[in-house]
Amino acid sequence: MGLISSIELAFSNNSILIAHKTMKDTFYISHGSPTLPIDESLPAREFMVSWKEKVFPHVPKSILVISGHWDTAFPAVNVVQHNLTIHDFYGFPDPLYKVPFLLFLSFLFLKYPAPGAPELALRVKELLMASGLERVDEDKERGLDHGAWVPLFLMYPEANIPVCQLSIQSERDGNYHYNLGKALAPLKDEGVLIMGSGAATHNLEVLSQDLDGVVLPWALEFDTWLKDALLQGRYEDVNQYEVKAPHAKMAHPWPDHFYPLHVAIGAAGENAKAKLIHESWHLGSFSYASYQFTTLS
Repeated sequence: MGLISSIELAFSNNSILIAHKTMKDTFYISHGSPTLPIDESLPAREFMVSWKEKVFPHVPKSILVISGHWDTAFPAVNVVQHNLTIHDFYGFPDPLYKVPFLLFLSFLFLKYPAPGAPELALRVKELLMASGLERVDEDKERGLDHGAWVPLFLMYPEANIPVCQLSIQSERDGNYHYNLGKALAPLKDEGVLIMGSGAATHNLEVLSQDLDGVVLPWALEFDTWLKDALLQGRYEDVNQYEVKAPHAKMAHPWPDHFYPLHVAIGAAGENAKAKLIHESWHLGSFSYASYQFTTLS
């Protein structure tokens, strides 16, 4: 596990100064089904519930989430004081809703009232503009979509850490998103946890309840290629996954859930060490593979 300097208490002139020191890790989380908070049959749920105990026990100053569910023409950050919970559960295939109706109905009333992080949002904009981008938009109304709040609901249930979201641009490529991450790397020195949220494989059209417990060969081949590439540090291959990976278009008909991975890698640095922190499957082809990237000094 990568190291982080924990919050230190420094005494000066009889006052207490709280200093959040350098983060060494970024993460890519496969957030999966929107019903993850209530579906106890999914191993990925237990992985996220045990986050602070088994994966990352440190407390960040704030959290930046790059979610595959916020896709804009230009990079955008949500500049809000309080995050609304966006229940964006539409357009999913039926197998993802296979929980009792009353239980799902209760899910629609779940909230994740994490405070906003407007200062972080403006800092993200500053860094991206300094990297050469000509436009970064400020959204002063948007809250947290389920790519952000569903995993955070399980990982940080107290909802007391400020959260900001950054959008992806699905019309761009992996190198572009990797460079977004590189521009955001200074945030780690400021105590910010950078988390990409998507899915290691994401072809919703082929998910089937009949395939649960089975992994389709093309999905396994892509997932294995991704694991090998990441653990071997072949990040340039991952940036060019469309031509380097087997079954790339089948695994990701649209790149929106993959690009958060590139941001997380870029923010960790080209010499970062990757670690597989969870793997499980759902409905035949949905990989919950999740990764930690530790910056090497």
